[in-house]
Amino acid sequence: MVTLILFIILLGSIIFIHEGGHFLFAKLTGIYVYEFALGMGPKLFSFKKGETEYSLRAIPIGGFCQLAGEEGEVEDLPRERTLPGKKHWQKFLVMFFGAGFNFISAILVLFFISLIWGATSTEPILSSVEKETPAYEAGLRKGDEILEINGHDIWTIDDISLYLTIADPDAGTEFKIKKENGDIETYEITPEKTKVDGEERYIYGIGMQGVEEHGFLASLEYTIVKTGSLFKQMWVTLVNLFTGGVKLSQLSGPVGIYEVVGSQASGGIANILYLFSFLSINVGFINLLPLPAFDGGHILFIIIEKIKGSPVKPETEAKFHAVGLFLLMLLMIYVTFNDILRLF
Repeated sequence: MVTLILFIILLGSIIFIHEGGHFLFAKLTGIYVYEFALGMGPKLFSFKKGETEYSLRAIPIGGFCQLAGEEGEVEDLPRERTLPGKKHWQKFLVMFFGAGFNFISAILVLFFISLIWGATSTEPILSSVEKETPAYEAGLRKGDEILEINGHDIWTIDDISLYLTIADPDAGTEFKIKKENGDIETYEITPEKTKVDGEERYIYGIGMQGVEEHGFLASLEYTIVKTGSLFKQMWVTLVNLFTGGVKLSQLSGPVGIYEVVGSQASGGIANILYLFSFLSINVGFINLLPLPAFDGGHILFIIIEKIKGSPVKPETEAKFHAVGLFLLMLLMIYVTFNDILRLF
């Protein structure tokens, strides 16, 4: 029950912030907002203040900010009160700042975490190497700095996890290492295949635990580095999703997130807050992709309109987003099905 409550609060907060960004900039630019909804499906509770209805809906996943003219021309409102009636830069701000608010909230929370609980060093230096493991047998030792993995530059601890995740473990992994004495060495390591709780895992035997620092400047540096690292993870994952380095079956949906919330809850509030930042950046990044049904898809049409000098036919854009929404729903069903299978 605690996990379910945390799950709803976590996702609800991220969605509220995202839709709140659209809502705020719609109001600032004078667009008529019909409804601001948290959740999807039937209404549980609603009230109207001014011209906007505010509602809480039954399914605690998703939400929306219904703008005048978003789905075509509106006859009962002045054109200047609708989304199509606004200048290109105004429409861009309305569409961008859903994701923009996700990014801002993630950055603020990361800074808060590091300021209160300490800023963990992100340097890619091994804190431990277990004996009788592939890494130890190959020659890696505590204090070694990882410079490259399979030719990819390594700047942070997150980079190590990222590139080991997308590496083909059966083909062996190439590590470029800077030893404590300054020597540069290259090692080819094939991880040990084992089973943990019924799942196949590949063990290298390396440990990475950064040193905690405190203070404003340390927190600021951590926030900047960690934010950049999270964006890099999203970009590299996306690229490898298209090139085959990451499989669709590795993606997680609501069920997978629910499981992660449960495991992170035992680690305390700092872990939950970090998960909030991680998911916020994920949601913002994905929404800005120039794909149908996403904010990035709407921004793409704004850019097309600006270039061609005339509006795209509303029915054309509506069909584009409808097809995208259908495909997105199919992907969500597939991902959720895989999440459920992983539970058993």
